[in-house]
This record gives sequence, structure tokens and C-alpha cells, in this order.
Amino acid sequence: MSDTPSMADLLGADAPSNWGRWGPADELGSLNYLDAGEALRGVQQVRTGEVFTLQIHMGRAESPGDPLWPGRESIKRQNVMDESTWDGDGAPQFPGGLHYADDTAQIFLQGSTQYDALGHVWYDGKLWNGYDARSTVGAMDKASVLPIAEKGVVGRGVLVDMARHRGKDWLDKGETFDHDDLEAAAKAQGVTIEPHDVLCVRTGFMKYWYELNDKEQFYDGFNEPGLTYSRELVDWFKDREIPNLVTDTIANEVTYEPGSGIALPLHCALMRNLGVALTEIAWLDDLADACAADGRWSFLYVAAPLKIVNGTGAPVNPVAIR
Repeated sequence: MSDTPSMADLLGADAPSNWGRWGPADELGSLNYLDAGEALRGVQQVRTGEVFTLQIHMGRAESPGDPLWPGRESIKRQNVMDESTWDGDGAPQFPGGLHYADDTAQIFLQGSTQYDALGHVWYDGKLWNGYDARSTVGAMDKASVLPIAEKGVVGRGVLVDMARHRGKDWLDKGETFDHDDLEAAAKAQGVTIEPHDVLCVRTGFMKYWYELNDKEQFYDGFNEPGLTYSRELVDWFKDREIPNLVTDTIANEVTYEPGSGIALPLHCALMRNLGVALTEIAWLDDLADACAADGRWSFLYVAAPLKIVNGTGAPVNPVAIR
């Protein structure tokens, strides 16, 4: 729309930035904060050894299927070997007589719980750290998901349950919150968001997807709940040196900014400018129930997306250990 401001106008010529902070060749951004000491700080959160995997099902056949960004498709998995392979003549024969199954899959790399590459979203022709957006043509040569996958993500995770804090099973479409709301919810939970924490935020929107069980209604007026842009919020992320934002929504933030209508400005302000890693479509409900039951909202967070060369993102099954 002609009356919608540009991303550059919204964020400002002096937008907070971490470009160059870790050198001109950096492709990890704020994940650089997660060093060996931060891994050990994460380990110190483990008390009972409870393990929670945070990926949603991938390729779910039952309704409503898999939640996806509009325009993407679920994994297409198919058998190429199974017991029927041995029904006819000419089947492979192995000493000892073993049979086996094999399959292939065609997937959107961002069609499940996943990490964005830092170069996944940009504006004004520049990716994270100032790389030229033309480096994405044909393959993501710079700021792909591969450096994130090779490093792995290990640190202290903290869960802020905005839905529970507001007394809801899930937040409404387009419902927003900011850093002050995060701080207030964390305080009510009895936990502090500390520098270098992997920040996990539950809106309940994945629970809404499965319990609603109605794709048409879910995508009608599609506008997810989430964080809303302000300069103060971006400064908050920068000052607290947050390396990774993990949410149970498809796009980590309210889809369209209230007022301006701009789509996904935090992808630009946080990921493109600050190098904050974004993890989307996480299943946080079981973890949230456990945290609420005993009042412990911090844990060891471990994640390693697939090592996709030149990938704009990759599936991941993060693990929270309490």
C-alpha cells in the first residue's frame, strides 16, 4: 500500500545494529554470545533431568495437519522400499534374508519447527552484517543456516508464558505484547530474564491450531499474536544481548504491525540488524505445564538445526532439560 512506510523509515537510519561486532565475515550474529561459559550456565539449570522435545509433528496425516506459513506445504514423504518390494520377482536379496524400508521426502526447509538463517529476511539490499542481498541468488552464499547448525545452540533457556499470564489458553489473533509485558510476566512467574538467555515465549497458538482443528478458520484473517515493534523493544534485546528468540508461532512476532500494517518488522530489526536467531513453530505447552507445576521456568536449552548447505532455514527438534 502506498501509505505504508518503508522498513527503513519504520526502523530508522540509526536503527540499533550489531553489524561488525564480531568482524566483517561473521554469520552467527548474537549466537556468538553463547560460549562455553553460557553452555555451563545452562547445565546448571538442570535439577530433575526431565526432557522435553520442542518440535511439532512433521507430516501429520490427521486433521488439521501441519501449521505452515501461507504458501508453504507440508512434507511429502513416500516409501521407496517396504515389505511389498519383496512381493514380486527380482527383489534384492541379502545374505541372511533381511528386508528393509526406505523413503524419501520433499520438504520446505521452513515447513516445521525451524531456525531461520540470519540472511533469510532483509531490506534495502543488505542482509545481516551488511552482506549484499544478491548473494542469495541461486543459493544463500552468506548468512545461511549452516553456520548456526555447525555451532549448535546451547545455553540457559527461560520460558515466559504470556498466555498463562493473561489467563488464556491462547492469545487472540493479532494480540500483542512487548518487552515490558515479558518482564512483568517473568516477574509474576518468579524468574528473571538474564543476559544471554535463550528467550522462549509461549502464546498458546500451536495449541490453538491443534484444538481448533479447522484450517480455514485458523487462516481466516491470518494475523498471529506476538511481540510488536518499538525502538525500546529493539534496544531491550540489544542491551540484554539475547541470542535466540523461540516462540510457538509461525513467524515469532505479530504478523502485521498495528497502525502501520508493515509485515514482520522484527525479522528485520532483530535478525537482520542485531543478528538474533529466530526459532519458530516450537511446541512449548508440555514444557510450560511442567514449569508451572513446580515454579521452575529456566532450563538447559539445546538445539542443532540440520546442516543444510546454503539453506535459508532448517528443521530442528530443540530439547529443553530441566
